[in-house]
Amino acid sequence: MKVERQAALDALGRIVGAGCVLTDPDVIAGALIEPRGLYAGKALALVRPGSTSEAARIVAYCNEARIGVTPQGGNTGLVGGQTPDESGDQIILSTQRLKAIREIDPHADVMICEAGVTLAEAQAAALEADRLFPLSLAAEGTCTVGGNVATNAGGVAVIAYGNMRELVTGVEAVLADGRIVNALSKLRKDNTGYDVKSLFVGSEGTLGIVTAASLRLFPNPRARATAFVGLDSPEKALDLLRIARERLGGGVTSFELIARFAHDITVGHGLARAPLSGACPWYVLIEASSQIAEGFEEAFNGALEAAFEQGVIEDAAIAASLDQRHEFWKLRESIPEAQILEGGSIKHDVSVAVGDVPAFLAEATSAVEAFEPGVRVCPFGHLGDGNIHFNVTQPPGADKAAFLARWDAMNEVVHAIVARFGGSFSAEHGIGRLKRDLLAATKDPGALAVMRAVKAALDPNGVMNPGKTL
Repeated sequence: MKVERQAALDALGRIVGAGCVLTDPDVIAGALIEPRGLYAGKALALVRPGSTSEAARIVAYCNEARIGVTPQGGNTGLVGGQTPDESGDQIILSTQRLKAIREIDPHADVMICEAGVTLAEAQAAALEADRLFPLSLAAEGTCTVGGNVATNAGGVAVIAYGNMRELVTGVEAVLADGRIVNALSKLRKDNTGYDVKSLFVGSEGTLGIVTAASLRLFPNPRARATAFVGLDSPEKALDLLRIARERLGGGVTSFELIARFAHDITVGHGLARAPLSGACPWYVLIEASSQIAEGFEEAFNGALEAAFEQGVIEDAAIAASLDQRHEFWKLRESIPEAQILEGGSIKHDVSVAVGDVPAFLAEATSAVEAFEPGVRVCPFGHLGDGNIHFNVTQPPGADKAAFLARWDAMNEVVHAIVARFGGSFSAEHGIGRLKRDLLAATKDPGALAVMRAVKAALDPNGVMNPGKTL
């Protein structure tokens, strides 16, 4: 059935209270647009449930009334998955009132958080229990646990700990018909049928709304070392990664590759200080940690010394303080802001096998420079797991709008090369609206059929985040 607007608002108000059904366009304006401004929509209302049961009742009502439900956490996604369409007929279901940290179990090394807990809050709660929740993103002060689960978030520590899928031991989720799936397991071993939790990890709210998650914790490191390294090429960066792993094993927790252009615009715009006195074609930000402090610093320094002796690196600065570590990371995390200041930027969140990264970078750089002469390639990202943000900045003085109008055409050039390397056109940002058609065109037909069958079974009326992913 279809209901009249005011009747719908009244019904939602009876579930959560009228004060939690927001309709003023000025009040909800920030929730109607994604961070890069690529998508802006309208909404019937922004609804803020305060419990899983309220969320379930909201979704059940919307399913019966055929009202689309767009889940939203911190609104930090970059593919439009959290943005309603332009019809004004959907609601935004905000999880930001679901703020409880229900349990921390130091023996099981599991923490149960509700969906609206920010990543930074989850990290801090783990630290209070002398544990580490290792997911780390630039948006961690704003992004939420629910959003991290729904998008299978990655970040800078995947090399050591995996992405969100590897960090989730269970979920609580609301299905389209209002049923609650309680799969908040703390178990590492459970072979009782299908892995239900994994259906919701990376589903972007299209199968149900994650209202809570049980998260894996790790022992809190007793030692950490960070270095900013200059080198000649991505091939040399792979050599450094090999040496670091030989010397430090699984202690390498971040390994970020940064092109000189990305470094220079970030420093040039005053967003960070240059860690090294000289210039190098490429840089690596490497961080390692250990639960055993004794001998760790010597091992880390020894890895860099070995790299020097083998001619792998040209220069390096080791963080001598927490402030200096933060300075190194500030440079890495400020690159997207520097790109904005440089003008239009066409972005690619891609991954290839780690060993293929140098060849991919060389081929993709040549291709985009031939496609659009004068562009400035700005690659950076997580070399340790093969995820590179291969971004292309407009030529100096070019018309920004005209450059960005070629977004899809530029994507075709880059994604064709990614495909030849057997890579992925969406490594960690998800599909949302931005890459929905690309998924349909490139996904294995059998896999796509499975995805559509699951969607049809769990959301037959198509009310869960309509228009996203599939």
